[in-house]
Amino acid sequence: MHETILRYRYTIKALPVEDRRPIELSDTMKPHPLSYMELPFDPEYSAYNQRMTPERLNNVTDDEQYWAVRQKVIFRNTGEFPVEISGPDAEAFANYVFARDVSRVKVGRCSYNFALYHDGTIITDGVLLRLADDKFWMAQADGELTKWYKAHLGDLDVTISDPDVWVTQIQGPESMNVLRDVIDGEFPEPWRYFDIAEVTIAGEPVIITRTGFSNELGWEFYLRPENCAEKIGEAIWQAGQAYGMILTGTPVFRARRIEAGLLSQADFLGCTPYKAGLGHFLHMDKTKFIGRKALETVDTRSYTFGLRVRGGTAKRGRMITVSGKVVGDVASSSWSPYQQCGVAIVHMDDLDMGPGTDVSVHCIDGNTYSAQICSLPMYDEAGDIVRGRGNEGPAGPEPWQQ
Repeated sequence: MHETILRYRYTIKALPVEDRRPIELSDTMKPHPLSYMELPFDPEYSAYNQRMTPERLNNVTDDEQYWAVRQKVIFRNTGEFPVEISGPDAEAFANYVFARDVSRVKVGRCSYNFALYHDGTIITDGVLLRLADDKFWMAQADGELTKWYKAHLGDLDVTISDPDVWVTQIQGPESMNVLRDVIDGEFPEPWRYFDIAEVTIAGEPVIITRTGFSNELGWEFYLRPENCAEKIGEAIWQAGQAYGMILTGTPVFRARRIEAGLLSQADFLGCTPYKAGLGHFLHMDKTKFIGRKALETVDTRSYTFGLRVRGGTAKRGRMITVSGKVVGDVASSSWSPYQQCGVAIVHMDDLDMGPGTDVSVHCIDGNTYSAQICSLPMYDEAGDIVRGRGNEGPAGPEPWQQ
């Protein structure tokens, strides 16, 4: 595979200048600096933050990607978009546009955070990195926040900029072994969940974070303009081969993040943090942030749950019924190779129909199957896996039997 990647990379670089002309889509489908690694596998891309993110590779199935992140280690180039918030008033501004209290985040730490509209509903979320007292990166999920920031700057001394940074995720039980093998020098210490560190890989200084969108043990690296992306990416790739590392696309996390209760934009679109089950992240003791006033009068209960489907994969939309009556929405859905059932994130109309409630759900094959509402996460409630507390990955499927 390594030789094939190199051949594709140098073929692209060898194109005559006249054949490397700008194209109109270059600003709306920007490629990751390491996307050349995906080219041998007939990739299909979608736009995510106006960046290309691989949806399908022809060398690996969805199930194989799932088991790789649960049992070994994966390499995934993402479309996450870090936006820089810097300047003397950076903390005050971040505290105004984000719902969680940014002042509690120390330099060298990350924080899950989200921005709200004035009506209290979620715009999008992401991981906020505090790189200095006056400098943050918000590595956001899909959505428009840059213009939102600029619209609310007021008189604050803050600069909003694109640092041209790209994110790649290394996730799975073997991920820390890969990191130990690839870095030049000592392993980061301390290296806690949501820590930031700067290490050297292939002679290049690299910012890494102990984060990811899998709820598996893992880390992410941030490629800056001054980095030689190929040196870093290929060093990590080569180190990963000893542990069975594979290249993946978006499907690697679809079932896993649903099982973990990690929400995507489809799961909180039009929801307040409370309805989406994210109310415990709010810091309502902050005196002022966008959306706070609206949140003072809304329903503070969560209407978001998991769903396990016996033998089928739920179709998205108003597909959940009891005795023929529609009682809820399917927001996200997939098949779990581990639980051997369909899994979904759902919004229920009635809180009396919480975990343990048997329902029917219309599925993607056109049939209706029995299902059961459940809590999120579906397992590992203590978060032991993501913190590396005794996780070696499951040996194989453990079918849901309820």
